[in-house]
Amino acid sequence: MTVMEPFGARLRRAMDERGPLCVGIDPHASLLAEWGLNDDVAGLERFSRTVVEAMADRVAVLKPQSAFFERFGSRGVAVLEKSVEEARAAGALVVMDAKRGDIGSTMTAYAESFLHKDAPLFSDALTVSPYLGYGSLKPAVDLARESGAGLFVLALTSNPEGGEVQHAVRGDGRSVGATMLAHLAAENAGEEPLGSFGAVVGATLGDLSSYDLGINGPLLAPGIGAQGATPADLPRVFGAAVRNVVPNVSRGVLRHGPDVAALRTAADRFAAEIRTAVTAS
Repeated sequence: MTVMEPFGARLRRAMDERGPLCVGIDPHASLLAEWGLNDDVAGLERFSRTVVEAMADRVAVLKPQSAFFERFGSRGVAVLEKSVEEARAAGALVVMDAKRGDIGSTMTAYAESFLHKDAPLFSDALTVSPYLGYGSLKPAVDLARESGAGLFVLALTSNPEGGEVQHAVRGDGRSVGATMLAHLAAENAGEEPLGSFGAVVGATLGDLSSYDLGINGPLLAPGIGAQGATPADLPRVFGAAVRNVVPNVSRGVLRHGPDVAALRTAADRFAAEIRTAVTAS
């Protein structure tokens, strides 16, 4: 298996060249309706192709949400495969938002589905859930290293329910979320210019100064736009780690479709605002 340049290095370069913006590909039923599309495979395909056409040659990262494709069965997954292929061919990095998490051979199979170079759904990085224990992610960590891919581990998510697990305090006095960040810092130790093992940290969480976000890896930050956070909030939330933040915007951009020019204008505006906020910090 040919090993690519590590994901962290490729991501750092893409962020520096294109700006640190991730746009979601989230074809949920209400958004298809807003675009005047049917909630079927044809609508899914039209939506996905339009987003890739509009974004893949200009944003650093595209993040398809696997669930919205899986709900259409094998035909939906075929659309997802094509979207990933075309997005990567146009120069965008693809983070597959599948939030997989299991143990042993099952986790290995999930990893092979998205992180093996010969897999139809091979992506530059994968979102994973560590809540069967961080060690359960070892098959994904190992395969990501082998293939030059990356992971984004759920650490401090933006959904209100997440706190009951992520803010829980362990016997050693450290929260579960802080423990996940510490694991990632260990994975990324010594990597330059950026490690390949990132955390998902919500941009809506406010002051995170009690957490050490300096994991030498990327921080995927949902919550910009429809969830209420703005690019100007990023320095306050992420502090010294803000340069490694990959803000995710979905509805804030996608609601401007299906017009390709309008989608591009919206993405360019967010990218410029994010770059300004990060640079000013």
